[in-house]
Amino acid sequence: MAGDDDKRKKAAAAQKAVELHIEQKKVADKLKTVKYNRVEATGGDDENPYSAKNLQDKKARGQYKRQEKKYSEVATRAAQSEVLLTQDAGYIEAEGMERTYKFSQKVIRENVDINTEAKGFDLKLKEFGPYAVDYTRNGRNLLIGGRKGHIATFDWKSKALGCELHLKETVRDVKWLHDQTMFAVAQKQYTYIYDRTGMEIHCMRKFVEINRLEFLPYHFLLCGISKNGQLTWQDTSTGSLVAQHRTRFGDCNAMTQNPYNAIINLGHSNGVVSLWSPNMNEPLVKMFCHKGPVKALAVDRGGYYMATSGLDGRLKVWDIRSYKPVHEYYTHTPASELSISQLGMLAVGFGPNVAVWKDAFKEKQKSPYLTHLLPGSAVNSLKFCPYDDVLGVGHNEGITSMIVPGSGEPNYDAFEANPYQTATQAKRREVMSLLDKIQPEMISLNPDFIGSVDRAGTETVMEEKRLAFEANNLGEKFVPKKKARGKSSAHNKFLRKQTNIVDPLRVKALEDRQKERDAKEKEGKRKRGGAGNGEKEYSALDRFTAKKPKW
Repeated sequence: MAGDDDKRKKAAAAQKAVELHIEQKKVADKLKTVKYNRVEATGGDDENPYSAKNLQDKKARGQYKRQEKKYSEVATRAAQSEVLLTQDAGYIEAEGMERTYKFSQKVIRENVDINTEAKGFDLKLKEFGPYAVDYTRNGRNLLIGGRKGHIATFDWKSKALGCELHLKETVRDVKWLHDQTMFAVAQKQYTYIYDRTGMEIHCMRKFVEINRLEFLPYHFLLCGISKNGQLTWQDTSTGSLVAQHRTRFGDCNAMTQNPYNAIINLGHSNGVVSLWSPNMNEPLVKMFCHKGPVKALAVDRGGYYMATSGLDGRLKVWDIRSYKPVHEYYTHTPASELSISQLGMLAVGFGPNVAVWKDAFKEKQKSPYLTHLLPGSAVNSLKFCPYDDVLGVGHNEGITSMIVPGSGEPNYDAFEANPYQTATQAKRREVMSLLDKIQPEMISLNPDFIGSVDRAGTETVMEEKRLAFEANNLGEKFVPKKKARGKSSAHNKFLRKQTNIVDPLRVKALEDRQKERDAKEKEGKRKRGGAGNGEKEYSALDRFTAKKPKW
């Protein structure tokens, strides 16, 4: 008996352990799916303000429940697919008293593998600088533009040259369009578009004396800010001018886009940062960020934080959701360029120095992650390479490719941007992007606003109606009316009654009208000597006979 009791106890303990493991797994899966959920629930259905139980209409409630079920399934699948993300971001780790910012690029190249070592290089181009740089969305191709007219495109990994141009006029900025087949160049007077062979495709005469260019990949919009403060959007798929606004802030040389909502951020000489949309003639938001002119801007991939630098020697990190400062740094030389990587590293270019800050948005850092010195030069452009641990630096003497471990996203989405795509995949990606193009009218501060459910509580709406009724009708009690929708609406009910009703007066009137018509027709035949007088009734074919009727 004692042995049987021990067996039962062991079986019960094993069953409890299995149930505990299953419960822990459910909790872990739920925690994984939280970051993929659209709305964070605050409790059960009764406590959650976004629950379907708050909807009174049965049809809307059913549709909302089916939608939420689909979204929860997608979030669960996304959490389960994390098992396939086998690559992790690797960082430089120092031992003992060492500091990572003490490691030079030469030391890093000597201690990495051959493939990573090839990613770090220097191009000495002293005659045509300073240079602006830009990477394609998949991080495969690099575009460089010298201020004195030198343009070149190449696959920076295989070092295969795409095209090279000498325009012999001022070049202020360069920007890739939707892929590596076309790029835009802001030249002295107008902005031009070239193809992969360097042939001029189009001259954009609405883009006059452009300082900065930005391309919105999901909208196929090329945006530019001119010397006189005019902001212009043009659709590169149709060639039509979308919008053109005068900022009224004068010359502007700091511009970036928010990848989350496609809002254009501009930094002005009065220390104000303004947020613009092509749908509004006035800025959506104005933020007073610096006591001097704003020199550079950068927004992270999620659209949560914005970094700004000004001539007052301050580098500030802002929370765009609340428009409040988070951290503030001091730079000995005002920072002229800023760039944020896919994993949240902040690159700052000031004078001949480049500093890369790790976790700059989470907490205020005491020292940078990496530094690099360009002796006898000045930083003109900074750009992190997508899906790779590389930072492209354009300066007065050419191009420098810095190795920054842990800056790029290690797991890429092949349907979004594939660094190893073939020519067929590139064509298919271009067609799918055009089919999925978002219209400019949908650009707003909150991109989730369109298509969302009005979550204003029914009780709040009814309370407002009650107060308005009692204010206009003293002494009367407010009785809410149930609003019918669909087939049960009042208008549809009225129409159905009108078609199905049998009115005796209406029927009698129709019969009398028909009798009058018959009497008039009979009287007309009689006057013409028709069949009513016993004569032959003539037809329409009798006019072709020899004997014609007398009428």
